[in-house]
Amino acid sequence: MSDSLLKIHPDDNVIVALTDLPAGATVSYNGHTYTLPNGVAAKHKFVTESRQIGDPVYMYGVTVGRATQPIGQGEVITTFNLRHEADPYGLAQRQPYTYQAPDASAFANRTFMGYHRADGRVGTRNYWLVIPLVFCENRNVLTLKDAFERELGYAQSDQYRDQVRELLHLYQHGQIDVIRKMEPFVAPEQNKTIHSGDSISGALRRPFQNVDGIKFLTHEMGCGGTRQDSAALCSLLAGYINNPNVAGATVLSLGCQHLQTDMLEKEVRRQNPHGKKTLLMYEQQVGTEYELMTQAIKDTFLRLIEVNKVERQPAPLSELCVGLKCGGSDGFSGISANPAIGYLSDLLGTLGGRTVLAEFPELCGAEQNLIDRMPDDQRAEKFINLMETYAAQAEAAGSGFDMNPSPGNIKDGLITDAIKSAGAARKGGLAYVADVLDYTEPITAPGLNLLCTPGNDVEATTGMAGSGANLILFTTGLGTPTGNPISPVVKISTNTKLKNRMPDVIDFDSGPVIDGQQTIEQNGAALLDWLVGLASGTYLTKAEHLGQDDFIPWKRGVSL
Repeated sequence: MSDSLLKIHPDDNVIVALTDLPAGATVSYNGHTYTLPNGVAAKHKFVTESRQIGDPVYMYGVTVGRATQPIGQGEVITTFNLRHEADPYGLAQRQPYTYQAPDASAFANRTFMGYHRADGRVGTRNYWLVIPLVFCENRNVLTLKDAFERELGYAQSDQYRDQVRELLHLYQHGQIDVIRKMEPFVAPEQNKTIHSGDSISGALRRPFQNVDGIKFLTHEMGCGGTRQDSAALCSLLAGYINNPNVAGATVLSLGCQHLQTDMLEKEVRRQNPHGKKTLLMYEQQVGTEYELMTQAIKDTFLRLIEVNKVERQPAPLSELCVGLKCGGSDGFSGISANPAIGYLSDLLGTLGGRTVLAEFPELCGAEQNLIDRMPDDQRAEKFINLMETYAAQAEAAGSGFDMNPSPGNIKDGLITDAIKSAGAARKGGLAYVADVLDYTEPITAPGLNLLCTPGNDVEATTGMAGSGANLILFTTGLGTPTGNPISPVVKISTNTKLKNRMPDVIDFDSGPVIDGQQTIEQNGAALLDWLVGLASGTYLTKAEHLGQDDFIPWKRGVSL
């Protein structure tokens, strides 16, 4: 990789600036010289040849846009001179595809310490869930959360309550001017940087050392919406109960909502004939809230005693099921972190593990490559149908896939959805596609799976965990705290500046790829090596330390 320039694919007619290039600079790449009339900010791209109105722009070897006005050689592509366009795709365009699996021998005998479940799957965590079937029970769930977490040692630090208490004390003593002049609070030494070696069992107060946590979900669904939304929520909640990181669940039901307990029980058994331990509580049958909560507390506590008897045992890396996600993306995402976890995906698939690439709006423009990698026409047709149906729903609401890039994406070089998507698809590596799944369908096939979810960070991670991911890799160029209640979310920076600026949310750095210190393959292999310790419970992700338990079910409509 050049110190300042990168042309990703031989067919591309744009070059990426890896560092800020000043106006008037003359730069060379592979024997060609370019003069930059306006300068190019790092992560942005300039054209290698003049473009007239309607001419295509290629990046990653595919069409990513068409010029809306003349663009001179060396000029930067922007939202003012380029519009989104992607190549057409379909079964008729399928081309033969060959793939050489990477050498995974260095990991062939590696194991992680996981929780073995009755259905044969292995969890990286041992959680108990408390979930409502309807939004009416959210308050009760949050009340249980406060009680259990504080008394069993799972509660987050009280440092912010301490700050409010100090300010209240000053106010009550008439010292408002002191408050105004105060310097910002300084973080306690142990919270300045959360290191990757921090132990999962660091809370000495915890009486249940083999229970990694009790996770409390809330949502705004279950009644009052469409029956289809309730059915989708049912499948999602069943997927969370059946996730290998979950031992069982306490389920709170009001009683009269669309999503009934028998629906959930049936769906849990349909997804997993071995079943999971589930406690069902019915408020309208029990009577008073006090009776409901007392029963829930006692029965849940007794189950925790049983769950605590389960201990970690060795498991091969083939038992890992890893979600592949990006968010807060920048112009380096498709160059460093995304291809690095794509290589990890290929390694894990070679070992018999499962990976899952989601967020279908961010596969726009990469469809044909994925279709070529499908094992058969049946799966290819399913993928095409899911993409076309999703795109049509978005367009019917006046919002197409082309509107996916956010202001932050655009500012950092992702000018069109096709540019963003072509880079995002690199998270899927080069392997053949093993299976195509609709939202909430369980991940079963070894290798790379495609799962239909929105691109929205939390809706996508929520969906991947619901389909069985026991770890999630999340690349970011701008920084995001996104986490998940049951599946550890690893935040991977595309550039080292981000890692240094936001150390409390970033777990792993792919910046060395940009700096030329590591190859994509070296970075991906180092990440897989680090994941073994994470899966074993040797340490936590930053999102776990922060208690970032994001959960948003997808209402099957328009969400990009």
